[in-house]
Amino acid sequence: MRLDRYISKSRIIDIVSGDLEGALKELLEVCKLPEEVGMTKKQLLGVLIEREQTMTTYLGSGIGLPHVRIPMKRPYQFAIGRCPRGLEFDGHDEYRDLRLVFLLLASEKEKSYLNVLASLARTFQEPGVVEKMTHSKDIIALRESVTATFGGSGAKQGTKDNKFNRLILKEAVKVAKGSQSSAIMVFGDTFIGGVDLTESFDGMKTILVTQSATEASFDSKTVTAIIPARSFGHNRLSQLRSAMLIGLTRGIIKHNERLCCVGGLPQSNQFDTLVVVDVEREFQSVLTRQTDMLPAAVKPEVLERVLGIATELSVEGREGKPVGALFVLGDSQQVRPHTKQLVLNPFFGYEEEERNILNPFMDETVKEFSLLDGAFIIRGDGVLEAAGTLIHANELPQQLPSGLGTRHAAAASISMATDCIALVVSASTGQVTLFRRGQMLPLIERNASRDL
Repeated sequence: MRLDRYISKSRIIDIVSGDLEGALKELLEVCKLPEEVGMTKKQLLGVLIEREQTMTTYLGSGIGLPHVRIPMKRPYQFAIGRCPRGLEFDGHDEYRDLRLVFLLLASEKEKSYLNVLASLARTFQEPGVVEKMTHSKDIIALRESVTATFGGSGAKQGTKDNKFNRLILKEAVKVAKGSQSSAIMVFGDTFIGGVDLTESFDGMKTILVTQSATEASFDSKTVTAIIPARSFGHNRLSQLRSAMLIGLTRGIIKHNERLCCVGGLPQSNQFDTLVVVDVEREFQSVLTRQTDMLPAAVKPEVLERVLGIATELSVEGREGKPVGALFVLGDSQQVRPHTKQLVLNPFFGYEEEERNILNPFMDETVKEFSLLDGAFIIRGDGVLEAAGTLIHANELPQQLPSGLGTRHAAAASISMATDCIALVVSASTGQVTLFRRGQMLPLIERNASRDL
């Protein structure tokens, strides 16, 4: 979703206050509250501060994302403030690291609210985005930087454009046509700062896989679709199966297509790998038909979000240490009879919106609770039902490959017993594996850094 239509330059300011309450007051002052809101700006400020005292809206990386839902006809309204010296709030140290406060007012009726929050969080996690905004020389430059970022019109990146890279891309078109591929998939994170795809691939459908969609230079006539990726491993095309899975669930690619994939080592500035992949053959163990990849109850964006968190746990671990995790996505009513709590459920009693996996403020919570033994049970719409859950499905999986333990066996069993997807992060290898109907599909292969 393009967010620039909801961003007004008059609501992008430099904050004068040195504390969070004062900063929010300044941001509310530049907002225009419609009559249907039914509360004053002072009352709305009280709601925002009360939420902050209950659960922080600090995302990390210098970004605060305070947000509230109110009765209004317009879907969203944003106010953005820069605070280069940080802010004080109730003695919490993290607010001193704040450099940009992005206030979001959303309509109570807007169904895509959590998706917008997630999209904002993903944008701010991209390398260089926050630094570019906070280091703008004046308010005019700040406003230009914000609107360029969210309008998708950022400056062209300095992709290393050498003869070899141009040769690889040129040959990719020939290979794609010769192999009767329906699309070229380009892995943009091969390049620091994004890849430049402003030149046409001779009419071929082009799919860009990248962590940094706002950093990439591309022409909408050239790039057919963008598949967002969270973290990546250190292997060539390490995002390949994950990207294809997202493409399948979003309808970007079809099960009977063939893709020509171009990439290289992440951030190496050098294409060095060209692979042709038959989608149906790659996913044949878990895909019996186009509509079978996702359980009926699971939304594609929920699977994407869980896959992103699982990938980050695989690559980064937790506090520098390897960590394992099991996520079960599906109809919780079907799953519940096959589970038992090992510990008190940490998500019990919270509002569904607050414990929805699509809410970006849940990322750190989920990663923290991944240290608990047991599984996460996640409803198809993203609501986290439980953590620290024992799986005791009676269905026994086929013999698993050596080296896989009880977490993988539990994932296979629950995926056989119910219409669900189970994602496993291996604590020993960092491999991320998907289970569907008892069949396994490795998504992120063994992480070399964990073997050292």
